[in-house]
Amino acid sequence: MTETPTTGRGSGDLQGQGGTVSVDKVSAWFVREVLPLEAILMHYLQHNWQNRADIADLRQDVYARVFEAAQKQLPDNAKRFLLATARNLLIDRVRREQVVPIDVIADVDSLGVAIDTLGPDRTVMAREELRRLQVALDRLPPRCRQAVVLAYVEGLTGQEIAERMGITKFTVSEHLSNGVRQLTDMLYGEPVDRGRAP
Repeated sequence: MTETPTTGRGSGDLQGQGGTVSVDKVSAWFVREVLPLEAILMHYLQHNWQNRADIADLRQDVYARVFEAAQKQLPDNAKRFLLATARNLLIDRVRREQVVPIDVIADVDSLGVAIDTLGPDRTVMAREELRRLQVALDRLPPRCRQAVVLAYVEGLTGQEIAERMGITKFTVSEHLSNGVRQLTDMLYGEPVDRGRAP
């Protein structure tokens, strides 16, 4: 490669602002830096995504995003970039799957759209899920439960929760992390014991 006077880099390297990296260079970087991280990526996806059937597709989507972004500029830290891309992909997936808030569709009749009502089976399933969630919430330690409810039910920020509970933001973060982990274990790891008191 020849040195270019304006960048001091080879002509196949990143161009100036808005430039691109050659596909060959990105491919070599991808094989050298990203593919060896596959075990870490798979562990991250399996730990953070419930549906195991989606994991292979998620991995490919992450790889596609990383490769596409690297064509604009090679990241300094491949591992950090790979995991940040995976996190963002999972967030995008969750956002797409979330239910639309009720206030957005408060005036359903004005939309002129036919709406299917929930059948009895779906109503029973939804009530059972809510009951299981309530049982799991009741089993959390009191301060942990309070932080989880303030964050995920009332929608308060970490700072607002800290002020309301009289604790630091760091402690709020610990309560939320522990609460979500325990709820996940109770709801998806083991059956909730119905006879056990909180």
